Amino acid sequence: MARMGRPVLPREVRVAFWDGVRAGLGIEAAAAAAGVSDRVARTWVLAAGGVKGNGPGAVSGRFLQRWEREEIAVGLAAGLSCRVIAARLAPGRSASTVSREVRRNSVRGVYRAHLAEREAQERARRPKPAKLAVNGELRAWVEEKLGRRWSPAQVSARLEAEFPERPEMRVAAETIYQSLYVQGRGALRRELAASLRSGRALRRPRRAGQERRGRIPGMVNVTERPAEAEDRAVPGHWEGDLIAGRAGKTHVGTLVERSTRFVMLVPMPGGKAPAAFADAVVPVVGALPDALRRSLTWDQGSEMKQHRQIAVAADVDIYFCDPHSPWQRGSNENTNGLLRQYFPKGTDLPADPGRLAEVADELNGRPRKTLGWKTPAEALAEFLGSQAA
Repeated sequence: MARMGRPVLPREVRVAFWDGVRAGLGIEAAAAAAGVSDRVARTWVLAAGGVKGNGPGAVSGRFLQRWEREEIAVGLAAGLSCRVIAARLAPGRSASTVSREVRRNSVRGVYRAHLAEREAQERARRPKPAKLAVNGELRAWVEEKLGRRWSPAQVSARLEAEFPERPEMRVAAETIYQSLYVQGRGALRRELAASLRSGRALRRPRRAGQERRGRIPGMVNVTERPAEAEDRAVPGHWEGDLIAGRAGKTHVGTLVERSTRFVMLVPMPGGKAPAAFADAVVPVVGALPDALRRSLTWDQGSEMKQHRQIAVAADVDIYFCDPHSPWQRGSNENTNGLLRQYFPKGTDLPADPGRLAEVADELNGRPRKTLGWKTPAEALAEFLGSQAA
């Protein structure tokens, strides 16, 4: 079979290419090992959404190859059992694989290698319709939540909670990702990929970033923080940071409560100078109820040079992380990443309290896996309700 005057490459070639990629080879090296051009290999990778193992070119060694089907045919003709035949195939093949192959690809009760190969290839070209493609209600629900910048994991988990008696309203997070990224599985609008946290057209591994720190006199290290803050058992312990806009000229303060993951965003109209920073943060932290004002953990940014004054004015204990240790403010780091969906790097950050409140409300309305798929707003309201009882 040819397409646009060019022969379709054998299935075995694509198997060899993707096996090479999974073994750690780069695209060019895997293409050379499989005997295909870089252009063809990159076409397969793009069709797979940048994910190893997806898309029309992404077949793997888990599929039987033609020589294995010929071995099965020879074994059946000799009267061998499926277990004995499986032992003659590629490592890891089981008797159930052989049995299933014979059952699915026999023609009129007879198994022939070339006919079985044709049946398997025809079946691969006719995948069953994607669930998101055929279920309009499910697709609309998923698209609406993605449009609100929920992650696929949040969407998948919340579906089960929202529709407990309707199994047709279920979809795995990976299925959502593939529908966004993989050609041929695009039941969802591709532009929704921009609503994901990465905002990328292809899926890529995450890379750890670097953070800069400065020394501040009189700091109390995070290791001195109460044990109740470490295990997140008691709400009221906050993590904070600044995110910067274009050329470092605009800033927004971010505060995240460790137990409920509740977010507050602080406008910085006066910039990050220590005095202006203190003037912006103190009213926000100081207005919290006593039960929610136990401690604040920050990085060693120069904006915190007046931390003693902030601690007294806001009546809160302040602790500092070690240099180059963002994991000590893990909840805050995660929130800063989420905020880049709203305020991409290289853009100016708003000083409008109303706009920042809208973004904070949206973040606090997202279900979180760590909260048992409650939202931070729900978790905080539950805690405050327990205090009032």
